[in-house]
Amino acid sequence: MSENTEHVKCLIVGSGPAGYTAAIYASRADLNPVLYTGMLAGGQLTQTTDVENFPGYPKGIMGPEMMEDFRHQAERLGTDIRFGYVSSVDFSSLPHKVVADENKTILADTVIISTGASAKWLGLESEQKYSGFGVSACAVCDGFFFKGEDVAIVGAGDTAAEEATYLAKLCKKVYMIVRRDEFRASKAMVHRVLNTPNIEVLYDTETKEILGDGQSVNAVKVINIKNNEERVLDVTGFFVAIGHNPNTEIFKGWIDMDETGYIKTKPGTTLTNVEGVFCCGDAQDHIYRQAVTAAGTGCMAAIDAERYLAAKEHVVTA
Repeated sequence: MSENTEHVKCLIVGSGPAGYTAAIYASRADLNPVLYTGMLAGGQLTQTTDVENFPGYPKGIMGPEMMEDFRHQAERLGTDIRFGYVSSVDFSSLPHKVVADENKTILADTVIISTGASAKWLGLESEQKYSGFGVSACAVCDGFFFKGEDVAIVGAGDTAAEEATYLAKLCKKVYMIVRRDEFRASKAMVHRVLNTPNIEVLYDTETKEILGDGQSVNAVKVINIKNNEERVLDVTGFFVAIGHNPNTEIFKGWIDMDETGYIKTKPGTTLTNVEGVFCCGDAQDHIYRQAVTAAGTGCMAAIDAERYLAAKEHVVTA
């Protein structure tokens, strides 16, 4: 085998809570896993400040620091962590053929996909400037930090409606910014929003700029696209709920996905439609999207992979 080709028992594609947890369990099962971190080592949590809802951190922890803890634990147990990305795959035969960094071929007996998903953003410069400092793409993750304060949320679908009502339980006032003159959400969710007294819906409205003092958000400038009237909302938090894109593009054509690109797994497992390929974390979860649930499915994927390899070995040696 050439130095540009390598055979591994278990290849993990992507880091973050799912990938690193899969690596921890796979290492302890003597699968000698190799993990490629992807372009954003540590995943979405490296772009988050305080994390207070992950068990085991009673005082909370910074997202990047928590991901470093995950990485160190996986490394200590023997995971070969490589800072690079998977550029293409070929799942037509066993072992699976994966190309890393466009020049290294890996033949993998099992592949665990943990590439996650990326939040869709509005594309404002100020949005990125205050990301993690008042701007968030996850109300469930960060709503607690704005307890008793005024916040705004952008979106018109079920997720936005659900997150708006969640924020309304914590915050004094929630402005819901809807670009059109109607919701895209289901009637049940719209009814819930409209019957929550501290949610104010701003129809036909776009966000122009997120304002702050250089350290954190203190207002949002919006414009009514029908009459061009501008308004400044005095808020300390700004939530974007316009959807996520699963990072699964390189697997299209090989793995069964839903219409959005989330990988389909067999209920109660991490098994995909391809033998020896498993998926965990946000690449297959469009409902919960939490660090703790991602870690849980990472554990499942490693156990599924270990059992798959053990069953194959038993058939071969029987």
